[in-house]
Amino acid sequence: MVDHARRATRPGFLDKPTLRGERVLLRPVTVDDVPALLPMFRDAEASRLTGSHGDGEPDEARIRTWYETRGAQDDRLDLAVVELTTGNVVGEAVLNAWDPGNESCGFRICLVPGTYGHGLGTEATRLIVGHGFEQLGLHRVSLEVYAFNPRARRVYEKAGFVAEGVLRDALLWEGERVDAVVMSILAPEWFRHRGRPEAADHGPA
Repeated sequence: MVDHARRATRPGFLDKPTLRGERVLLRPVTVDDVPALLPMFRDAEASRLTGSHGDGEPDEARIRTWYETRGAQDDRLDLAVVELTTGNVVGEAVLNAWDPGNESCGFRICLVPGTYGHGLGTEATRLIVGHGFEQLGLHRVSLEVYAFNPRARRVYEKAGFVAEGVLRDALLWEGERVDAVVMSILAPEWFRHRGRPEAADHGPA
């Protein structure tokens, strides 16, 4: 049975929170963040790992228009990832494709080149996914990761995402067809380990 009163009191996707961790802070992304985020759009490796087809220099005017409108979206949450030690915007974390009838949504994260491998993505993932379950009342958060991006898959696994299946030949990249792995995390799993499944699995018997 759905608790309609409880659902009505929850913040919605139009509410744009600020979430603070030990290494990163997530806050609403704005058009002023575009200069810091542009390296994501210009980096060939980032385009490959995210399967972003495009020709030439990214359209900065179009990108600015996109980020100008993020604060008004009531069906997705776009947050800038800020590194606390430097104050620099180092990427974005997004809950999107909201399906209110099934209490689910998608997730994606992208960091600017040169910021990988320091735990920033893992913490940002835990912060925004935790917000989705604990504040937005989601039941399922899902994503797709390409087979040639094992580093990203490991980040998602560390935050509690579980592989569900494979979309065969989902991406055609420079003549190569690449599988995509579908992953998800469910609310009962999140509330069991809070985004740290390895610690939960190795806890007291």
